[in-house]
Amino acid sequence: MSGKTETALKQQILKQGKVPRHIAFIMDGNGRWAHRRGLPRIAGHSKGVKTVRKMVETGPEIGVEVMTFYTFSTENWNRPRFEVSALMELLLDSINNELDDLKKNDVSLRVIGDLSALPVGPREAMKRAMLETVNNKGLKLVLALNYSGRREIIQAVNRIIESQKLIERTATPDPITEEVFSSFLDTADIPDPDLMIRTSGEFRLSNFLLYQLAYTEIIVTDKYWPDFSRQSLFECIAEYQQRERRFGKTSEQLQK
Repeated sequence: MSGKTETALKQQILKQGKVPRHIAFIMDGNGRWAHRRGLPRIAGHSKGVKTVRKMVETGPEIGVEVMTFYTFSTENWNRPRFEVSALMELLLDSINNELDDLKKNDVSLRVIGDLSALPVGPREAMKRAMLETVNNKGLKLVLALNYSGRREIIQAVNRIIESQKLIERTATPDPITEEVFSSFLDTADIPDPDLMIRTSGEFRLSNFLLYQLAYTEIIVTDKYWPDFSRQSLFECIAEYQQRERRFGKTSEQLQK
């Protein structure tokens, strides 16, 4: 990408002004990063946690309001049992270690996905962290935990069915619009991502925010997640700022 320094890129981004309000991340490559260094996979995940912290610190500097991280998918339960166990321990340690800083930096934590299947330690720690940061006004940090985009859509449909059953007893149900459907998703009060970044060079969505990513700009980088830096983020945002987001319109229509 750009040969500019981190400082120069940051200044360019702020001058351009079109900063993505919401950035979503598929954090891929932790295991491969560790394998290349002869380390256990969990070492890559541990290093990846530090990258998350770096992004959470950097986003507010340039005006990003929401950051969503694909932390653990429903499919990840199929990994070796020892790795899943180690990930759960890392999750618990990370939230306990970071909570004070989240509060200090006015970051609010939100979890999307099914927390009920997590071990009691990480589950209760997440609930406590969400409760203690709910009134914070800074960056919204969203963790997709035990998350499935398809399941989220199915759950939204079921929630709508249940709500319509209640309405039918007293009045004719209103038509289901995009706005209505979105209000039943886990991300109901969160704007759709403007930019989605996936690391490690893989070109797929992996069941992540399938409804919300309809008009999101997508950037794939070959860097493994533990190597993704502040400069990497600035480079991705600089590329995003050069794109024309038409939302189905023509370039000529946008210029009017």
